[in-house]
Amino acid sequence: MASPATASEAGALSPSPELSSRPSHGFFMWREFAWGAAAGGFGEGMMHPIDTMKTRMQSQTLITGSQSQKSVFRVIWSIWVADGLKGFYRGITPGVTGSLATGATYFGVIESTKKWLEEVHPSLGGHWAHFVAGALGDTLGSFVYVPCEVLKQRMQVQGTRKSWNSVMVRENVSQRQMYCYYSGMFQAGRSIFQAHGLKGLYAGYWSTLARDVPFAGLMVTFYEALKDLTNSGNHAWLPHEFETSSSSEGLFLGGLAGGLAAYITTPLDVIKTRLQVQGPTKRYNGWYDAMRRTWAAEGIRGLFRGSVPRITWYVPASALTFMAVEFLRDHFNGGFTADVPEVASITLEPSPSPSPSPSSAVQEVA
Repeated sequence: MASPATASEAGALSPSPELSSRPSHGFFMWREFAWGAAAGGFGEGMMHPIDTMKTRMQSQTLITGSQSQKSVFRVIWSIWVADGLKGFYRGITPGVTGSLATGATYFGVIESTKKWLEEVHPSLGGHWAHFVAGALGDTLGSFVYVPCEVLKQRMQVQGTRKSWNSVMVRENVSQRQMYCYYSGMFQAGRSIFQAHGLKGLYAGYWSTLARDVPFAGLMVTFYEALKDLTNSGNHAWLPHEFETSSSSEGLFLGGLAGGLAAYITTPLDVIKTRLQVQGPTKRYNGWYDAMRRTWAAEGIRGLFRGSVPRITWYVPASALTFMAVEFLRDHFNGGFTADVPEVASITLEPSPSPSPSPSSAVQEVA
């Protein structure tokens, strides 16, 4: 029979958690990466036809050699006549794939950086920190986004096989000067890699960063500044019981921030597009040469080609993306962010042994 002393000692050792109210230093906010990926893919999928129009407008000089710019309506009509509805959605698969990656890193890095600054270096916060976080997040996503962008834009320029072949014949351009027809994302990637290696898949990489780093930084800076301005205006002018939802704020302010950033960075987008779609016959010797020759041949209008469809794309795309992110935060973060006290350490302390009852003493004697 077990010794009563041993049994009482074993039962007396009970865990006594010491709860700490220290802030958690887990700065990696994985939920923001997930919400950003979902929102980025959603925005790209919804607005891909507008992006196709923009790419066609910016690259028409490269394909046809014409310096005259088609209007937006002429571009829409030409795509519809030549390719039908499918023409507007050429390249959507690599487009959504790239947006999943860059959306994840963009919003994930921004929110993780904001949390890190709030908990460790609160004095370093501010809009400049948002700019740096947005630029860094977009740069990390570029390793996946740029190859997808190359595939997407070349497929957008080609349209359907019939229309691409007719363009090659009409403009008297051989496939050695441009590139073969791409039937899909993986065939396009394999073809470019076999012909040019990784350099072909990352064509225009630095020009993409030159466009996207300032764009990403400006967009999140504008968005956060507009949110601050809106919040101060709400407190000053609206009754306290009136509250606007985060989703509606994201829809309106995100669209405005995206449109402003898109217009400012349009010249950088023109140069990036021309470097990525020029094909085997190099017409531009790098980013600076493309900028210089575009300015010399077409002036300021050439650098802002496609600005209308670019803004038309980014306003609703940014609005939908920020709205989706705010909606996901509001509706799905609650289950993950319950206030649970952090357990700093657990100590085992002996609890006072209870005095034996008379009945147990009688049983022991017996």
